[in-house]
Amino acid sequence: MSQDNQPADNAAPQHSAPLSPEEAMAVAEAEALNALTHEVATLKAQNADLAEQFLRAKAEAENTRRRAEEEISKSRKFAVESFAESLLPVADSLEAGLAISEATREQLREGSEATLKQLKSALERHRVMEINPAGSAKFDPHQHQAISMVPAEQEPNTVVSVLQKGYSIADRVLRPALVTVTAPK
Repeated sequence: MSQDNQPADNAAPQHSAPLSPEEAMAVAEAEALNALTHEVATLKAQNADLAEQFLRAKAEAENTRRRAEEEISKSRKFAVESFAESLLPVADSLEAGLAISEATREQLREGSEATLKQLKSALERHRVMEINPAGSAKFDPHQHQAISMVPAEQEPNTVVSVLQKGYSIADRVLRPALVTVTAPK
């Protein structure tokens, strides 16, 4: 036989033979499996990244909550400390007044007035304000407590007299003013 007629065993076929349906299905399944494996790996990486971000955010939120609680605790502590500190001069004045054994009435009154002025100033610095309605002021149940009703020539439900001043702090009533009011006619 001549060389021209002999088939070449080692030569690669120039055209691939068509795949059988089973082989085509196997190749398609292998490609789909490969694509799914790649997608699973990508999703696992994204999941790990999101889990790490979540843990960091959770830790940051916990740290923020803890710092806020500490700040609230400190502000409460130091608010009371500041208030108490502003009352110390009042206590000093009272002790100084009591130390004078031979004080005259005028000296006692003058010392009491100065001490009361110190006390009012300390209260005002901490936004503790008097509720002392003027006579003929309209009765306000949010700031006043009516002790009695009296007949009077004024308009009904107006303050006639203040029996005890009230106090508020930052628009919150600590103690309502005790008042008498006019009775309805």
